[in-house]
Amino acid sequence: MSSIRIAVVASLLALGASCSNSTKADSPPPASQKTVVLVHGAFADGSSWNNVIPLLQAKGLHVVAIQNPLTSLSDDAQCAKRAIDGQSGPVILVGHSWGGSVITEAGNNDKVKALVYVAAFAPSAGQSTLDTTKDFPPAPGLASLKVDAFGFGSLPPETVRNHFAPDVTPDVANLIATTQGPIRVSGFDEKVTTPAWSSKPSWYVVATNDHMIQPDQERAMGKKINARVTEIASSHVPMVSHPQEVANVILAAADSVD
Repeated sequence: MSSIRIAVVASLLALGASCSNSTKADSPPPASQKTVVLVHGAFADGSSWNNVIPLLQAKGLHVVAIQNPLTSLSDDAQCAKRAIDGQSGPVILVGHSWGGSVITEAGNNDKVKALVYVAAFAPSAGQSTLDTTKDFPPAPGLASLKVDAFGFGSLPPETVRNHFAPDVTPDVANLIATTQGPIRVSGFDEKVTTPAWSSKPSWYVVATNDHMIQPDQERAMGKKINARVTEIASSHVPMVSHPQEVANVILAAADSVD
């Protein structure tokens, strides 16, 4: 491999492992102010929380929505940890879908006072995201997953419309498909070390019309982690199609924090 090609590959890898906050203040909020850190899932980005963010801010919460690199569980967890470390006060850590695995790994921080899983994976110790699905039928939305030569998976636009987000308008489904974040599929095999839910109070939103994670699996995970469970008649993206109901669950978690 030429030195030029090596440099290009190194640059691409560095970009792939980066992360950022899509909403951030010029300085950390006061130590007394609660912060909600929002962690998006696979095939998505931080904009998936756009409908929820103003509802939380209107209640006086500081909000940070991170941009996962989607390159590995460890990379994404590090991104969440950085966002948590940057806060002065208590943190309510929220994860959607794959983001549930991320907050399970990243939430072992004294600042994190509550966890909220939104149609999300909640692996146990030594368990991978893929491991959590083994006792359930395959989710229909994953049948058309496309994996490129670099090992990153993405969803065709028709899958987004019919399975990922069938309960949003066609224009919104198009935006979701266009802005989706491909994920390195090897991350689904990475195992969680110490699950944060084993020591943190948890809330869980079950999306009863989900085609990406079986709703019965979501119910089982909510029960396993002893979460306060709310069921919403939603697709896999309740934070987009039912933002107030999702915000209400997050607000309940925040209200439980002194």
